[in-house]
Amino acid sequence: MTITQGARARRRAAVAVTAGAVVGAGVLATAPVQAATAPHTTAAARTVAAAPQVPAQGAYAMNSATNKQLFGKAPDGRLRTGSTTKIMTALVVLSQPNVKLDRKVKIKREYTDYVIDPVTKTQRYSSASLLLGDSMSVGDLLYGLMLPSGCDAAYALADTYGTGSTTAQRTKSFIGKMNSKARELGLKNTHFDSFDGVSNGKNYSSPRDLAKLAQAALKNKTFKKVVGTKVYDDMKSYRPGGGTHAMKPWKNSNTLLTSYRGAFGVKTGSGPEAKFCLVFAATRGSKTIVGTILADTSPEQRFKDATKILDYGFTQR
Repeated sequence: MTITQGARARRRAAVAVTAGAVVGAGVLATAPVQAATAPHTTAAARTVAAAPQVPAQGAYAMNSATNKQLFGKAPDGRLRTGSTTKIMTALVVLSQPNVKLDRKVKIKREYTDYVIDPVTKTQRYSSASLLLGDSMSVGDLLYGLMLPSGCDAAYALADTYGTGSTTAQRTKSFIGKMNSKARELGLKNTHFDSFDGVSNGKNYSSPRDLAKLAQAALKNKTFKKVVGTKVYDDMKSYRPGGGTHAMKPWKNSNTLLTSYRGAFGVKTGSGPEAKFCLVFAATRGSKTIVGTILADTSPEQRFKDATKILDYGFTQR
């Protein structure tokens, strides 16, 4: 090897060593960063729970304080509401100026006949078992409306708080007030054609709208107290001749009140087209969740779905 060749070889070796040192330094420099970020990524992954799967056609849940969506499945889809409609019925009554809960309402034949099939003479709609000819306070009628989901109680309240010279005019007026309240609350996917959810084909809402409706209604202390009551046995049916008639206690159809810790409302619903519905609310710690299940597959499934959604919602920030 010549002197020139040896010098070139030595230069190539020096370059190779220098390059290797640079590569090695790069590995050493990046390794601690990878080691530091890997545990963080793993911890973050562990805190993200998978959203539950529910068979209901529509569902929604939100943080009532922040309005943040916690769960959604077709949240703005328009679906039949069944008796969850009665949330609006109660809110319209309680929104009347200077509403008097002790006001007496006479129970008319229209109300009692309404829940009975005219052909079979059997009960066709959910009933509070109001007694023809007796009177009942508005406050008691609200319990009859929301706990046993009495369509007869809904009829009585609509007739009392609508305007007009006939029952038909007054109930139509009341339904108009329901739609006005929906617009006031910004419920863009909601329309009512009945005072109780027994629809003529144009009664609909969305999971998100019903949750917003319940959120607004729960700000009323009377409404919140009523829908959170498991059993009500303090109702009084006043007889025309004086005295009161004892009635069987009303049990709340919302079994979530007894099966889910922190649940305090709100309303069940069902029907051939609505299937099985539930508007629900629960509080744990400082967090309150309000949500909706629409068009579920069975009465029991709506409560199971609400439970899964609530459990999921309480894990979210």
